[in-house]
Amino acid sequence: MSDDTPTPDQAPGAPHPRETQQLFGQAAAEQAFLSAYTSDRLHHGWLLTGPRGVGKATLAWRIARFLLATPPVEEDGLFGAPPPPETLAIDPEHPVAHRILAGAEPGLAAITRSVNDQGRLRNEIVVDDIRKLGKFFGLSSADGGRRVVIVDSADEMNVSAANALLKMLEEPPARTTLLLVSHQPSRLLPTIRSRCRTLRLSPLGPEDMQAALVQTGADLPAQTDHLAALAAGSVGDAVRLINLGGLEIYAELIAILGTLPRMDRQRALALAEAAAQRGAAERFELLLTLIDVVLSRLALTGATGAPPLPAAAPNEAETLSRLSPSPHQARQWAEVAATITARARHGQAVNLDPAALVLDTVFKIQETAGQSR
Repeated sequence: MSDDTPTPDQAPGAPHPRETQQLFGQAAAEQAFLSAYTSDRLHHGWLLTGPRGVGKATLAWRIARFLLATPPVEEDGLFGAPPPPETLAIDPEHPVAHRILAGAEPGLAAITRSVNDQGRLRNEIVVDDIRKLGKFFGLSSADGGRRVVIVDSADEMNVSAANALLKMLEEPPARTTLLLVSHQPSRLLPTIRSRCRTLRLSPLGPEDMQAALVQTGADLPAQTDHLAALAAGSVGDAVRLINLGGLEIYAELIAILGTLPRMDRQRALALAEAAAQRGAAERFELLLTLIDVVLSRLALTGATGAPPLPAAAPNEAETLSRLSPSPHQARQWAEVAATITARARHGQAVNLDPAALVLDTVFKIQETAGQSR
């Protein structure tokens, strides 16, 4: 991979988690870890869970800096034991912080999907990625210091890799902490989950989201309410929406829905053709995600009797209310959402033409709108 290509544990357009100094909105998770540390109940395995993009990897690197930069508490000396740390924050000028930023900290190993013999990024973490830790433990054990392992994301391990990591969790090397980042912990082996202490991270509120986005250096839109509605508390999703034009794509979806039941086919065709352009794979994937979002918001509108707030696009509230005015319509939209999602993902799996797949999806939505009249 080139230097400009994001690594598997980095959101496109955002700083790498090791470069992110502040973590917003996750004080409870930070305090839970710090309490375990200060009470001498530091578990050897930690499972960091929560929605994608809410700061799990940032917290893992923050914990790693803290553990490697904080000396162990010795027995009371002449002046007594030092006061326990009150924060995970480490001075950016600390030598450990500099080494981590440079990728040169001997006490830290980061496991992600690796590159295969053809120079392509693998789709999963393989057993050889985990076995490399054996050498890491051997090389870094002489100094008697702490060692930290970050696996991001643990959900991407194949069966052999998961079993190899399980053995390390069952018999962890001394003074070693394993930090497993997981977006979908149900995909992990139950035995891995049972040998880790879980830290659950929550979606960010509006103020924390704003502060976190400023830290990423993202070019924030003028209408941040729309971004907040679509990102649902995930900084990673917000950055993706900004970089791929997600707000504009969603606004166009709403505009097309606004013409139902007599759909503006020219606009639908233009949307489909944009998704089929060469190099537009990420935008196509985002479009499918945003179709899922709008169908969910349609179902929610009918079920609750009001469109969700804040609105995610101009005229969204009026369009959703018109197309889904009752619980009956809500059930229809929920059912078609399940059908469309399954058809879209199957179409991707068999490499169906993206334009044809988008048009098929839009026509199914039009059919449902016609039945709701």
